[in-house]
Formats: sequence, structure tokens, C-alpha cells
Amino acid sequence: MLLHSPEFVQHKPGRFTLERCADCGHVFQNPCLNEAGLEFYYRDFYDGLGAELCDRVMDSAGLCRAYLRRARMLPPGTEPRTWLDVGTGHGHFCRSARQVWPNVRFDGLDQSESVLKAQKLGWIHHAYQGTFPQRAEELAGSYDVVSMHHYLEHTADQHRQLDTAARVLRPGGHLLIEVPDPQCLPARLLGRYWFSWMQPQHLHFAPEANLTRALQDRGFTIVAVHRRRARLGQDFVWAPGLLAGNLHPPVDRPWSPRRPHPGDRLLRLILLALAVPVMPVGLLADWTLGLLSRRSNTYRILAALPDTA
Repeated sequence: MLLHSPEFVQHKPGRFTLERCADCGHVFQNPCLNEAGLEFYYRDFYDGLGAELCDRVMDSAGLCRAYLRRARMLPPGTEPRTWLDVGTGHGHFCRSARQVWPNVRFDGLDQSESVLKAQKLGWIHHAYQGTFPQRAEELAGSYDVVSMHHYLEHTADQHRQLDTAARVLRPGGHLLIEVPDPQCLPARLLGRYWFSWMQPQHLHFAPEANLTRALQDRGFTIVAVHRRRARLGQDFVWAPGLLAGNLHPPVDRPWSPRRPHPGDRLLRLILLALAVPVMPVGLLADWTLGLLSRRSNTYRILAALPDTA
């Protein structure tokens, strides 16, 4: 067993186990949640009670800069016409990527209704609601670029997702993937308080070598890999807040196991107040690690199918 973790963000009930393969380093949730379980933990995270907070986070300045770095990863001379963003959520990436590729038609796919909102806002041209493999036949050979930003770790069968991407892309098309790195230093040092473990939503974590091999097995050529430039989030800044929340989770949520007590709010405020002074130390640790390390908490791979035309 690698670690045992509660649900830190919404503090819904349950504890979840991550295992690491001793041979290849792949990290996976064991046992893995079924569709009904995932639906319960997704509910009110990206929509409902959590929609406003999620939208603010996705629209933050740091993530907007990351969106542009992702869009600029395509090699010079590339002239895509169609781009499908898988797991697009509210479409924030597509909205930003248009600044880099103003003549590209950006479509989005997501299981939640957020993709319909993205189309209504005009951030994507067309919305597909459902799972990616379900759309494989319909979308076969339709796109010059497929992107999966922090999507693969949410899926129960990553290889099936890659098979679908290979089918949906045109010859010579590009696949852009960004995922958390389970072998990064913060993951090892912070244990279950590394935010990107994000249990129970994240089901699988593929090390870079594993994902590279899986892509090559499907005929892709690796065009570029970003490590430091893919860095995302403040690992050591978030950890004290996760710890404080775990010590005394909020009890005023619909799914809380007991009724709120008058002292609950005060105790949470005290714990969060104790966590605040530690955050500057975490910020310094994040800054130092980002400056000195060639690796990061995230990696980004750009791969291409052969041009058979």
C-alpha cells in the first residue's frame, strides 16, 4: 500500500487506498470506485454547491498562464484546423487557447453539464457530453489535435482512452497530455497531503516512462516533453490547509454524519488560523523546489501520429 486517504476537499465520507506497482511504478486506486461511487464524489465538486469555487479556481491567473503554455506546445509550422479538448469542464482552456490559435475550431467533451455551459458561453464551438470512448466511432478521423489536461488520471482505463484518441485523430495529428507525476518529490514528502492525489477522483497515475511506452505502442511519436514548464500548483502551500481540514472536517454539509455543534465553527477557525503562519514556509519551499529541480509535480507530453497521406 502506498497511502490511505480521506476525501479532503468536500469531506465526504469514505477512505481510499492507493497502491504502487513494484515493477513499473504505476499508482492506482484499489479497490477502484464504480460509476455510482464516482458520481457521488463528483457531485457538487464541479457543479452544484462547488460550481462557483471551481469556476474561480479554473479562471485564476496561474491557470490561465498554464493554458497558454499548453496551447503553445505545438511545434512551429503546425497549422491545426480542429481541436478537441477532452475533459474540458467549463471550457477555460479552449477560451485561452484561442488567443494562440484564433483560426482553430475548438470543441469540448465532458461527462458533466459544464460542457454545455461552455458552448453556451461561446468558449467552445461544439459540446459533446458523455464519455470519450462512447464517441470514438462518431468522431473518428475528425481532429488535428486532441488534448487531455488532467483528464487521464480520472479514468478507469487509460489505455482505452489512448486508443480512442488515436482513432479520433487525423493522420499526422497531435495528442497533448498533461498529468500529475506520481514520482515527484512533493508526492513522496507530503504523503496523502499532496493535493494531486485528490482521492477518490484520481484513479490512476502513470509515470512518464509508462505513458511514453503506451503512446509508442499505439504508433505515436513523442514530439516533446515538458517537466519544469508544466509545473502546476503550490504543493507545500496547500498541505497545511489539507491537514487542518482533516483534523476537524466541516459538519454543516448535507452529507455530514452528525449535526453541527456550536463549537465546531470555532475549532475549525482555530485550526485554520494555526495553518496560516505555516503557509509562507510552504510557499518558500515550493519556490525553492521550482528553482532547483528539473522535475515538477506535473509533466506534459506532446505526441504525433504518422502522416500517412
